[in-house]
Amino acid sequence: MNPFVEHHRHSIRFQYSCFDRMLLNAVVQTMQQPPMIVGFLDKCRQVPSITKAYFREVSEDYHRFVGRLAATQRIPIMEPPKGVRRENWVEPFYQRFGARFGIVVILKSRENARVAVSYPSASGGNRIAVSTRFVWQYYFYLRDQEWGRMFVRICPYFPFNARVCVNQHEWLARQLHAEGIFFRKAANAFLHCADPERLQQLADGLTPADLEIPIQRWLRELVPFYASSDPNRISDCVYRLFCSQVEYCTNLIFKERAALDRVAERLLDLNRSIGRPDKLSTIFGYRITKAYRGGLKTQIADHHLGNPVIRSEYKDSSVKQYVRDHRLLRNETTSYNTRDLGVGKSIRNLPQLRRVMSGINDRYLAVQQDVLETYIDRGQLARLRQPTISPSGRRTPGLKLDDPRLLAVMQALTCFVHLARGGRFRTRDLHQRAAEALGKTTDTYRLGQLRYDLAKLRAKGLVLKVPKTQTYRLSPQGMRICVLFLKLFHRVYAPLSAAVLKPLAHDAVLPDDRRCELDHLYAAVDRALDLLLDHLGVSAAA
Repeated sequence: MNPFVEHHRHSIRFQYSCFDRMLLNAVVQTMQQPPMIVGFLDKCRQVPSITKAYFREVSEDYHRFVGRLAATQRIPIMEPPKGVRRENWVEPFYQRFGARFGIVVILKSRENARVAVSYPSASGGNRIAVSTRFVWQYYFYLRDQEWGRMFVRICPYFPFNARVCVNQHEWLARQLHAEGIFFRKAANAFLHCADPERLQQLADGLTPADLEIPIQRWLRELVPFYASSDPNRISDCVYRLFCSQVEYCTNLIFKERAALDRVAERLLDLNRSIGRPDKLSTIFGYRITKAYRGGLKTQIADHHLGNPVIRSEYKDSSVKQYVRDHRLLRNETTSYNTRDLGVGKSIRNLPQLRRVMSGINDRYLAVQQDVLETYIDRGQLARLRQPTISPSGRRTPGLKLDDPRLLAVMQALTCFVHLARGGRFRTRDLHQRAAEALGKTTDTYRLGQLRYDLAKLRAKGLVLKVPKTQTYRLSPQGMRICVLFLKLFHRVYAPLSAAVLKPLAHDAVLPDDRRCELDHLYAAVDRALDLLLDHLGVSAAA
């Protein structure tokens, strides 16, 4: 179980992970190349001359087709106002449509699209190219028997490129309903489910065929240009589906809003630095080097959801965390280019994409989890400070919380960069980072000194040697102890020592309403220490 979920398991009712919103590009690949377009129109459509007028006539035919379809099925064709969220704007149409299946409404919008164009050539013929143009496009908002609400956007210009938007929450709702499993669903999240295990099984069972079959059915209905009784030509002109934007979410549904509020507030306070390159290397599974090019940042924003959102970016992908629907903590990985994650864009790679994005969400939660398992001292700290005696009688010094060299090694170990290589590292891999943490160079903090400091952690079982290799790995307990020591020193001892030894006069006159929550907490710790010392009968030296 994920350490974050394990720690908060008593507050969580259930959890599940699934794809959320998926935008898929649908294209006939052979029709994206001018020579293939010429061959298709010549052999299959017997077009004598592919002129600009011919492409115009093809598009006008499609406009007439949409008009007849709308008139026959009494479907409104609307142009939504600018600046509105279309999913919200079409809601009244869905309400009036009821529980039926089919096309609910057709929206028109001018957008960029890749279309085939014809240019007169110097030889008297025509030159065909595929270029980007700003054209009218049709959005068919549907209710599908398998996918529920979805839309298909069709460009009315040859080669009729399309885009499809589906949401696995809609698909899961249809599956649960078919199996008679009770659930309660918000817009795109399940807040209650009578059988969470079955919900997760269904989510993991989504296959590329579950997407392709219904989408291909709609494309055949909405793009009659490629329809033919010739099976060979249909196989040549079939649409292929590629990921344009994919969201994968891990949802934790809490029992009480109060418990979720405490967790969310703490995450916002403690994870402001989660976008550092070392942590993003761990989360996304790729080492970030000087050759890296792309977005790399973390920000806290308040979007339309009404709750703060932690968002960390890596190239054209991101992972974010926020509270929604009163009791749900969502962790969501989004990718606009799945190649950034080492996965091809074709939906045939859906199982691999699920594994990769699920791993990102899992590591995102794991990186956030702090050391909070217990507050009862059973002598563990004392044993860490004591020397370790090996079976051969060799004595290794213990761990001292204020040892700068030991803290520097711990900081190098928890930089997460080596985890991208399967969790293994060599001593030389830590040398540069440990020296920088000490404010020294590799000449003044020698490799032999690093080996001596690392031996202290090995003696306590916090660092383990990988058998038959010259590499090491950090044990799970070692990771937790290193994080604990570093946080105590940098976030507790150092700030409180600064307040005692060198307080700023300006802080004393700063109004309470202008202090941040972290400053209030530090001040509270300072007051609590004074009360504790007074209760114990210990007075501070004058």
